[in-house]
Amino acid sequence: MAVIVRAGAAPLWWPGLLAAAVGAFVPGLTGRRVGLLAGAALFLVAAAVVALLRTGRYAELAEGAARAGRSDFLQDRAVTVRNWRRGHRWWLLGAFVAAVASGFLVPGAGGLVLAGSGAGLWAKAVRIGRRERRDDVLYWVRTDWVVRGRPAGKQVKAYRTTGPAAGDAAPGGARRRSR
Repeated sequence: MAVIVRAGAAPLWWPGLLAAAVGAFVPGLTGRRVGLLAGAALFLVAAAVVALLRTGRYAELAEGAARAGRSDFLQDRAVTVRNWRRGHRWWLLGAFVAAVASGFLVPGAGGLVLAGSGAGLWAKAVRIGRRERRDDVLYWVRTDWVVRGRPAGKQVKAYRTTGPAAGDAAPGGARRRSR
């Protein structure tokens, strides 16, 4: 489940930083200094909002988590990340274009909002990873319940759990490091 949350972090973070860097070279309507300061404030706001959004629903689903059964189909981390990124590639491209275009009005602000959203997703995945370590489980969402890459959507009835050594993901959705 944390893999789905974390899947969007890098595709928002790096293009956001690139868009902010492009915007920093454009004077824009507000000027570089005002644009980058506004972007820095918006970065913090976006990161906080994304990190704290729907945390109650995540906790509620984690509390009612059941052990994964034989009939549950759970995907590998790489497959989940690939599917999420393929399903959202046009949204990510559109967000990048909008962030670069906003640089002509408020330099760097759009890119920093995009990067802040990626940082917020990463922070949310880290929080989920702490819970997984505390509970000594990995939380999973059945693939037939995930609609449009939402791990806490209305179709998700409950999470499934496995031991922390199951699958190819570490707690928090990161790649499991080989020893």
